[in-house]
Amino acid sequence: MANLYKEISGGITAPQGFLASGVTGGIKKSGKKDTALIYSQSPAKVAGVFTTNQCAASCVLLNKVNIKDGLAQAIIVNSGNANACTGERGYQDTQEMVSFTAKKLDLEKEQVLVASTGIIGEFLVMDKIKTGIDKAVADLSQSGGQEAAEAIMTTDTYSKELAIEFEVGDELVKLGGIAKGSGMIEPNMATMLGFLTTDIAIDSNLLQEALVEAINQSFNRITVDGDQSTNDMVTILANGKAGNNIIVDKDEDYNVFLDALKYVCTYLAHQIVRDGEGATKFIEVEVKGAQSLKKATKIAKQIANSQLVKTAMFGQDPNWGRIIMAIGASGVELDLSKVEIKINDTVLLEQGERVIEHSTETKANLLNDEEIKIEVNLNLGEYSDKVWTCDLSYKYVEINAEYHT
Repeated sequence: MANLYKEISGGITAPQGFLASGVTGGIKKSGKKDTALIYSQSPAKVAGVFTTNQCAASCVLLNKVNIKDGLAQAIIVNSGNANACTGERGYQDTQEMVSFTAKKLDLEKEQVLVASTGIIGEFLVMDKIKTGIDKAVADLSQSGGQEAAEAIMTTDTYSKELAIEFEVGDELVKLGGIAKGSGMIEPNMATMLGFLTTDIAIDSNLLQEALVEAINQSFNRITVDGDQSTNDMVTILANGKAGNNIIVDKDEDYNVFLDALKYVCTYLAHQIVRDGEGATKFIEVEVKGAQSLKKATKIAKQIANSQLVKTAMFGQDPNWGRIIMAIGASGVELDLSKVEIKINDTVLLEQGERVIEHSTETKANLLNDEEIKIEVNLNLGEYSDKVWTCDLSYKYVEINAEYHT
């Protein structure tokens, strides 16, 4: 699929008609960028998918209201403070972020989305929030995509962005995205922040359907630590500037766009896993031969979220016993005598019989690579699924033990 798209510079400002900025408002003690603004110069179709955490932050609740009409024009983001579980005051502060941004951009408040990320349970310092918004509006530019990608980071070690171009009909369409996420990553819905922009012309209902499908095959297939956050969302703005015939049916043009969206979302999802807190290895878990897609997914997630499996990967110990433990703990019915396990194409367990002893040199060198593939075949059906995760290292404990202090 990669050869269908030309990767281009610019991130979220690569599509026509988009500006962005990333500035320092003073929220973070480190003095790093903490306020990002994404702006379409014309009204855009909007879609969004949000965390299913029952303690969702006020930004999530407000955005669910503001995307109902299918139109938006700006997204304001602060990092360093999640403004989650902060009650009525927190919700009022979120509304004030939206209203203040709308006023500065001469928009209706319903045209502005908002996101916050960082420490849960602390109130926003609104003077700093407004300082950041003032600076972000003043700094809006066509080259501001990279700064915006930096400004949404928390424990990330690097920014995550991608832009591509592709043809829809006779027109060249551009699609860009940025994301943040490093810890508290568990799908449903994607435990991170992601913002996508495109100049394609598309019906808002179809845009929502495309985003949901793309997320289900990308962000909802990643996990770092099995914890689902309170603020997570992915949104997309589509302003129609590419000039293609507006997509109103699930036709060939729709499928071209959907595949491109999956490509960008999958790339950003993989980058989140690669930058998992303290991660040293990128791990793909694939489960084959399941009796349903749901069962394949459930087992893959069980393996990917197993702390014993993840620490074994960090310690470079290909202990298939931990993998078989996770398979059995999933609750999915199976026939142990038919289960096969491979790591990096080396067979460890075949039809329920171990193949390689724990002490062999082959197993000792099996996990040296930074990319690991765990493959399980249940040999019970035709369904398969993949989940992406990372190892669990000493550094993860250090980062999260000291996160608030």
